[in-house]
Amino acid sequence: MSDFKIEHRLDLGDFALVLAIARAGSLTGAAKCLGMSHPTVFRKARALEERFGTQLFYRDRAGITLTAAGAAIRDVAETLDREAQDLERHFVDQDIAAEGELRVATVDTLLRSPLIGVLRAFRDAMPAIEIDMLIDVAMADIAQREVDVAIRAGGTPPEDLVGRKLCGIAVAIYRPSLSEPISLQDAAQADWVVPDEQLSHLASARWLRAQGHYTRAALKADSLLAVCEGVAGGFGLGILPCYLADPDPRLRRVSPPMEELASTLWFLTRPELRKVAKVRALSEFLHKEFRGVKDLFEGLCPQEEPQ
Repeated sequence: MSDFKIEHRLDLGDFALVLAIARAGSLTGAAKCLGMSHPTVFRKARALEERFGTQLFYRDRAGITLTAAGAAIRDVAETLDREAQDLERHFVDQDIAAEGELRVATVDTLLRSPLIGVLRAFRDAMPAIEIDMLIDVAMADIAQREVDVAIRAGGTPPEDLVGRKLCGIAVAIYRPSLSEPISLQDAAQADWVVPDEQLSHLASARWLRAQGHYTRAALKADSLLAVCEGVAGGFGLGILPCYLADPDPRLRRVSPPMEELASTLWFLTRPELRKVAKVRALSEFLHKEFRGVKDLFEGLCPQEEPQ
């Protein structure tokens, strides 16, 4: 049975030390390579020899050379170094090439906006990138690497993400297009379609509650798409994003865009991914293409009333 003990095992620091000394031919050179002081390298070299109970380095006026035992460690260290460089090049190549799967998180309402067409145009322009779309992924999941990027509405991005503004997002009060026009004064006495508790974080939900409109709720819904369908179906008034409601012929505005409820559409990713080619390519593409749909998102092209 071998008397090999756990303390005799080499770790990556040991391999790095032997390789640096072998390549530099001196403790001074190794110290510069490793970012250590000369005494620290000397102490580590002595400690390594003592652990193994054998000489690893010859020291003379010309510098330092390796014994057979030291050379054996150096050979393994060279192999590890080559494999590490190959792995690093592999990841660099992935970052340089705009290809592979790109996991994109967004919300369901944006799928009824021009976003889906913009993503299709991106796919046509970059066929080597496969888009994997995830709906209603939490911001925490983005930070925890469940997805690569997110296209979301909100205020300032979380500290652990980096963001790029695509455009503003306006919201307004809407009614069914087949209903009679209603003034903002009379809206307080109307029925409403409101977000339920799952959407209580929305600025529109907080505004509706503050105005007392939850007491007139004819329908509560757990998504803005459901709110949209509820308003279109005649349940009552509702607050909706202009990009979702203005193109819908079933809906008409009751109010102009509500400045106090405006938000921003963000392209979000993690800091370590911002320079990855496929992420950078989508960021640049969206930034350019959203210039053409900015007015829709910011509530600047409402429907005209039918004649």
